[in-house]
Parts: sequence; C-alpha cells; structure tokens
Amino acid sequence: MKKIIGSLILFLITTTVAFSQLPTNQYFSKEIPDKANKEFQFLGFFINQAVTSNIYPENDFLKGQVVGRLFGGNTSKTSNSHTSAYVEQRFLPFFIYTPNLFNGKATLRASFELDWTWGDVAYGVGGNFGGGFSADQVNLQTQNLELELNPTKGLYVNLGLQRIFDTPYNPYRTLFDKMTYTGYRLAYFGTDGVGVSVRKDWDFARMKGGYYKLYENYVHLNDDVTLMELNGEKDVSRTWKIGGSAYYMRDRANGAGGVSILSQGFNSLLASHNGVYRFNYGGAKYRGDVGWIGTYFSRNADQWLDPWTLTGFVNVNIGRADTLKNQLISDKEWTKATDILGFAANVRGSYRYGQTQNDNVSLDIMYSSGDANGLKDGKYNGVITGNQWGAPGAIFISSGAYLLMPHGNVVNRFTPAIMDISNMGYGMTSATLNASHGFIPNKLNAKIGTAAAISNVQPLGGGSLIGAEVNGNIQYNFGPFMSLELHGAYLMLGDFYDSKQSAYGSPVNGNIDGRPVNPWTAFMVFKWLLF
Repeated sequence: MKKIIGSLILFLITTTVAFSQLPTNQYFSKEIPDKANKEFQFLGFFINQAVTSNIYPENDFLKGQVVGRLFGGNTSKTSNSHTSAYVEQRFLPFFIYTPNLFNGKATLRASFELDWTWGDVAYGVGGNFGGGFSADQVNLQTQNLELELNPTKGLYVNLGLQRIFDTPYNPYRTLFDKMTYTGYRLAYFGTDGVGVSVRKDWDFARMKGGYYKLYENYVHLNDDVTLMELNGEKDVSRTWKIGGSAYYMRDRANGAGGVSILSQGFNSLLASHNGVYRFNYGGAKYRGDVGWIGTYFSRNADQWLDPWTLTGFVNVNIGRADTLKNQLISDKEWTKATDILGFAANVRGSYRYGQTQNDNVSLDIMYSSGDANGLKDGKYNGVITGNQWGAPGAIFISSGAYLLMPHGNVVNRFTPAIMDISNMGYGMTSATLNASHGFIPNKLNAKIGTAAAISNVQPLGGGSLIGAEVNGNIQYNFGPFMSLELHGAYLMLGDFYDSKQSAYGSPVNGNIDGRPVNPWTAFMVFKWLLF
C-alpha cells in the first residue's frame, strides 16, 4: 500500500513539473495587480441646457457669448416684448497622464472647452461657436495645460497654465463645491492663468505660494501685470479650521493687453462689462499696486462630522495708483492719483436636517464696502477683485441666487445683476436663504431659495434696493453624476435701477430712461460627469 501511495505522489509531482514547462495563457500567468494601472486618465463634463428668458444683448456681435453684468457694457437688456429661447451645449474634456517611469512623481494635465449654441454657425474659426448645420467649426479652447511635480510627500509644484483659485486647497485634488464654500469662495480670484505655484500639505495644515504672469505685453518693456500669493490654513480642532493670506498685484500695463478690444485693468472698458469700478483716468498713463490681506475660517466644511456647517472670511484690499499727466516727462515723475482701501466680509451657515446633503437649509450673508464720491477725494474705498483683469476673473457662484448674483449653470451666457462683489464700486449687503430636500434620497431632490441685496452707496438719482429674487429647481439623478434638472428664477428690481445721470439714463440701468423690466429665466439641464 505504501508503495502504491509513494508511486502516486511521484507521478503527481512529475506531471506538475512537466505541465509547468508548457505554454500557458499569459493573462493567467500574471499576478492580478492590486489596483488598476492608470498611467492615462480621461474625465469629462457634459452639459446641455435649453433656456428661455427675457434677457438678450442688443449688440449682434455678442449673440454667441455674453459675459458680464446685466445692463452693463455687454449691452444685455430685459424686455416685455422679446423672449430668448435657445439650447446650449458644452463639453469639458480632461486628460491626465502620470507615467510609471517617474513612479507617480510627475503628472501632466490638459483640459479644454468646446461649447456652442445649437444652430449658431458652421465652417468657421472661433470659440463658443460650432452648432450650425454642417458644423465643422474650429473651436477648441485651452483651459489648463500644466505639469504637477510631487518630489516628496505632500509637496506639489505646478507649472504652466493652471487654476488660480483663492482657496488653500489643491484645485486638482479637491471637489469643486468645497472650493466654492471655503477660503474666499472664488469671489476674489477664480479663473485660469500661467505661472508657478508650490503647495505643501500636512496632516493638519496646508500652505501654498504662487507667482503668476497675468499679462506679458512687450517682453522687453516693464509693462506687465503680475500676481503673487501666499495662502495657508491650519486645523485647530476636528471641526474648526482657520487660515490667512496675502496677495499682491503689480500692474504696469496701463490697460494694454487683456480681453480683446476691452483691454484690462483700472481704466479699461472691461470694468463696465464686469460690473467693477472704473478708474476714469482718461488718456493719462497709470500704474497700480494692490494688496489683499485676509483671514477665513470654516467649521465642518465637508459636512461629515455633524449637521452644522459654518464658513466665513474678511478681506481687505489696499494699494495705490499713480498717473503720469505729462506724457513727455520721465517715468520717475509719477504722481499719486488714488489711494485704495476697501474690504469685504462673508459668513455662511447651513444645517443638514436629514440623511443626505440635499436635506439642507442655508443662510449666506455678504458685505462689501463702497465709495460715495468716486476719485474726487483721491481715495477709492471699494473692493477690487480679479474681475478688474479677466472676463471673468472671479466667480462668486455659490450663493444660491440665479439672477441677482452669478450661478454656475452657464455655457455661453453669464449675466447676473451683481457680477462682482464690489457692485460697480458702490458696495453691497446681500443675503440668500435656501432650503433643499431629497424626496427620494440621492435620487429626486428639490430646492427653493430667495435672495436680496442693497447697495451700500446709492447711485445718482437711484435708491439702495438692488433687488429681491425667488428661485427653485428640481433634480432627478439617473445615476452617479448624471442628472436632469429644471430651474427657474425671477428677480424684482429695486430703486437702485431708477438711477438717472443724464437724459438717457445711467450706466447702472443700461442707459435707458426708467427702471428696466424685471428679469426672469427658466431652463432644463442635462449634466454628466464622466470618469
């Protein structure tokens, strides 16, 4: 019996060794990796929306893309007789490459933008177009193209065209919603630009510094616009975080460069488009220096620890602008034209009363200082943001309002009544109250909201009430990050728009005689985040 068992064991060993020398299926001969090998990743955001409203631009050249303050320099109007109806489409592809050769220490990111209005144009060249019959439009806009290096744990260096966001968090490793509720909520800087940023993340703190070239202009002249930042945050407990920042803008471009024929800076036409204060220096050359010193805090910003969330900030902008009255004298004889000192403060609180984040009530209050007499006293006491240099350069889109203040569901048209928290230099005090509920948790959600704002300085011939808004939406989620939504909003304009500075009205109300028609909008949106 022992001989039989011994012979059987010897046979099995010999057979196993023999078969191991034969060719096998290579898939099963490899060990299954612990995680997917993703050297190359693709993400995309698709949005398609059908919009109807009583808002439209008078300028025919702006039919494809309208950005800026309602009733501002973009010629946007409201009407009782005209109703806008259109369908917009946008796709944002993101390409991310992290080669194994560098063991995850280097990542190249590129993101682009393709958008159009259905039926606009075809067989042409230009952004924000391409939905006409036959299509074939050349339309590819570069958002970001940047390299991220990670030499040691928690240290990241970003080079190239990247996000310039006024929060301490890494915009490529943080959910976008979190950045709209923390730091300065993109109300000061929320756009893209070229430069280098360095950030260090610890377990209970984070810090970043950045140097950005907003405009180069002539490479051999001292005529650039440069932005520098230092921003940091520390966890002081499980729920509370506090941070601070310092920004510095050096503007030597005298308005040259910037957005198309609008230019950029203190004295440009961009100011009337974006709803910021225009430093009307006429034909005099100027140079400007602006700094921002601020602090911010958050409690339970991720809404994970308990039902209560609280965030807020205070930011002070200081600086000066010098002018050169005589164009023939040397640059050493600049004279001070304007001192700059303004500030803004914000606080937002929310309570989650149900099992999902959609079961939520929130209150959001914003205050910004205003200037009552322009530059007559040699001082500007209002707020300055990135909207002075970009279109847009800052996006305060998380208040919950749709028409009174910016909303994030946009493609080619971005025309709130208050485009910038400076409110044309008049300053503002605003409050928004929103309540949402998940009727079917994470499946069917609805929201109602209201918003109101007053101007802290009254325009000539006008009052302080900017307006009051009611809005709402209902959203159905087909699956993770795919939804169909219906939105609506109505804004009742206040006596702020009764302003009259001449027989033809005022820049406040679009240079018409009398208060504009109350704006309204309704739109249906399909959204899908692909990954």
